[in-house]
Amino acid sequence: MFPTSVKEVNALGWDYIDIIFFTGDAFIDHPSFGTAAVARWLQKFGYRIAIVPQPNWRDDLRDFKKLGAPRLYFAVNSGAMDSMVNHYTASRRLRSDDAYTPGGKAGQRPDYAVTVYTRILKELYPDVPVLIGGIEASLRRLTHYDYWQDRLFPSILNMSGADYLCYGMGERTMLEFTRTIERTRNPHALKKIPQIAFYQKGTCKVKDALFLHSYEECLKDKRAFAENFHIFETHANMMHPQTLVEPYKDGYVQLNPTWPPCTMEEMDEYWDLPYTKLPHPRYKGKHIPAYEMVKYSINIHRGCFGGCNFCTIAAQQGKFIQSRSETSILKEVEGLKKLPGFAGNISDVGAPSANMYRMHGKDQALCSKCRRKSCLFPAPCKNMNLSHEHLLHLYHSIGQVKGIRHAYIGSGVRYDLFLNEKGFIDETGYPYLKELILEHTSGRLKVAPEHTEDKVLKYMAKPSFRLFGVLRREFDRIVRSSGKHCELVPYFISSHPGCTMKEMQKLSENPALKGIYMDQVQDFTPTPMTTSSVMFYTGLDPKNLQPVFVERDPQRKKQQKSFFFKKK
Repeated sequence: MFPTSVKEVNALGWDYIDIIFFTGDAFIDHPSFGTAAVARWLQKFGYRIAIVPQPNWRDDLRDFKKLGAPRLYFAVNSGAMDSMVNHYTASRRLRSDDAYTPGGKAGQRPDYAVTVYTRILKELYPDVPVLIGGIEASLRRLTHYDYWQDRLFPSILNMSGADYLCYGMGERTMLEFTRTIERTRNPHALKKIPQIAFYQKGTCKVKDALFLHSYEECLKDKRAFAENFHIFETHANMMHPQTLVEPYKDGYVQLNPTWPPCTMEEMDEYWDLPYTKLPHPRYKGKHIPAYEMVKYSINIHRGCFGGCNFCTIAAQQGKFIQSRSETSILKEVEGLKKLPGFAGNISDVGAPSANMYRMHGKDQALCSKCRRKSCLFPAPCKNMNLSHEHLLHLYHSIGQVKGIRHAYIGSGVRYDLFLNEKGFIDETGYPYLKELILEHTSGRLKVAPEHTEDKVLKYMAKPSFRLFGVLRREFDRIVRSSGKHCELVPYFISSHPGCTMKEMQKLSENPALKGIYMDQVQDFTPTPMTTSSVMFYTGLDPKNLQPVFVERDPQRKKQQKSFFFKKK
């Protein structure tokens, strides 16, 4: 286990620490949590890692001083969520709990945690490099709209004073950064690493860099901000993006291109690490809600090519699916049997979209040139192989592991991967849906049509609701023939850009929802670096700069959310 205190460091006999992580979450040694994933990966190559979870930023800062300065650098993240999403509801009300804290106790991390932690470290240790990463840093890497203060923020590099930012999934970047900084402290070498961002004074001289509107221009002109975001989003979904440069009054933020998608062998390496899959011993006897949700889960791939406008997955994990091998997954399944309390029930064999396992373009040469944000919207890409053959085989293999009673699918499922308005897309669609319903749900299949009206769905980048009608027809047919009792539970979003009270009324009266108990409606929350949040702030669709209706009035947003239930 990684040390979190001076006593634990001394017990290991260490006389130095290479890297000290500061994180807003309790520390759980499980691959679902980024701090553990990166720390285990660096540990594999001999680096000494210490973790300071949920440091107290209010007192004399002893948590920031107790381990001293690391040999190489500090690494900072806010945890598995943006701290503002973690703290506040869509109506900007303070949440009463925190799933990533022992006992679900709220208030154990600050607002804008990455910025707060980094400023403290730079004040205490001005000569030690600070590298920020994780969700909060990644999704605030350039100028972005902050819903909680209702204004544009500059890059988090400017706000925090961090030296470097590792965006996206961090294993390769962090290892390359660590090896480079160990070899040389020359900033020129560090600033060449893929998937690194940094702020620098002066003028960027990188050849072939793509220059965005400056932060100052974005403050004056919402159209400039929308144009910036469209360029950013296009390159975030490309296999070979350009270097992006965002100018500031006295300098610029440079965003280096991503690494190529991980191979299956690399993905297996990331999961074949000696995780305990347990919370740190310091939390003995304490309940951590987020851990309880994932402790018996299996993640089978990274990435999502759905391209939903309100989603941040592609900006963090990429559009291209990076899958683990069946051998690696089955090895992890066997390991679950050794965990305390495991009774043979896997809570989730999932991923960002559970049924994209091993899906990819038939002609990868076309994918390498592609600039589409979504492989599914406005229509499925003809180059995409949507077969569920590999996934069905994986489910069957897991089911044959001795001691496994159930393998549930808790992650979201994209039904437009196996259905179109005429029926099933290929011969694997029906077997997949049947097995999903009868073998991998606990009686409730949750899906996310998000809305019923095409006008709103267009702004969400989601398929027509007519497809849900096809799903319900096939769902009912499978359930009737099985004799089992199962429910189809749709999920909807209210107050999304483009949605008026009229669209919510139509949603509530849609005949395809008759007889369905609906409690899954959420008010839209603009989170940093999504198309939907840009629409919310600018009133423009960044793709074509056309006006979009946005409901900003808190009372009317509340009415949109409640309208469905009132009609019912």
